[in-house]
Amino acid sequence: MTDFYPSRVSSLPSIMERKDPVVYGSKADGPLNNKELDFYKQNGYIFFEKLFADDEVEMLRKELHQTMNNHKSVDKPYVVREQGSDEIRSIFEVHKNTEFFQKLSSHERLVNITQQLLGDDVYINQSRINFKPGFKGKEFYWHSDFETWHVEDGMPRMRAVSCSIILTDNYEYNGPLMLIPGSQNYYVQCPSGTPDSHFEQSLKKQEFGTPDQKSLKWLVDQSEGRIDRATGPAGSVLFFESNIMHGSSGNISPYPRSNVFFVFNSIQNKLKQPFSDLNPRPEFLANRENIKPIQPKPFDLTKKLVQF
Repeated sequence: MTDFYPSRVSSLPSIMERKDPVVYGSKADGPLNNKELDFYKQNGYIFFEKLFADDEVEMLRKELHQTMNNHKSVDKPYVVREQGSDEIRSIFEVHKNTEFFQKLSSHERLVNITQQLLGDDVYINQSRINFKPGFKGKEFYWHSDFETWHVEDGMPRMRAVSCSIILTDNYEYNGPLMLIPGSQNYYVQCPSGTPDSHFEQSLKKQEFGTPDQKSLKWLVDQSEGRIDRATGPAGSVLFFESNIMHGSSGNISPYPRSNVFFVFNSIQNKLKQPFSDLNPRPEFLANRENIKPIQPKPFDLTKKLVQF
């Protein structure tokens, strides 16, 4: 296939303009109005406060804590721990491993929006729980998800949306996600030299496929110095474009930051061979098997599915 977004092919970084739309659908295709679609197109994200009510959030938290407890002693690649400790950083593939999160990933409140933004049926390309504990939660350095998904997973085009369901109040001081608005319109081509099986380290600390400081400053300059933060109460949901530059600082506050994370990809944008000489990353990071469109459904989050 033609590589429209080459990266890690030179020793020097560079920046190219985006070749794909940011919004594929229209007002007629889903719940977002023109103002909301325009905001997403301009900024690369949209944040909805309290998309889930307090009683729904309570059940989400219970399921999250149960999942975390069930994986405390699990020694598998899809359970990622913080560097130098046994603290769980992320648990991947939760939409396959638990009935609750499988149903949540097909919730019409989420899927209808992603279908509208992508103008297509969607499937889950990746899912995970992220947990950033108080006092010791580590940072996630600036990166474009698409750059990694393209080079290491073989995602052809920029036609995916990430969805982060916030389960703990996000403050300015407990390591909220930060985004550079407008950066989705530019693709930072990162330097070459990525080792194979890079994911084993990058899930704890990413060192390859990250932008250089000069490119980062240029992106922030284009946004007139803006760096936005996804702060708000539990139950809020952030939808953000696959190529937007984002990251988060460490959490040295007493308050944890947890979220459930789904990547919705267009059914026409299924993964191919990586656009590099790297071996494809494992299934828990980049879903390739049994891909079929999600049928959005209502789901009563307050109803307990499984008795523990």
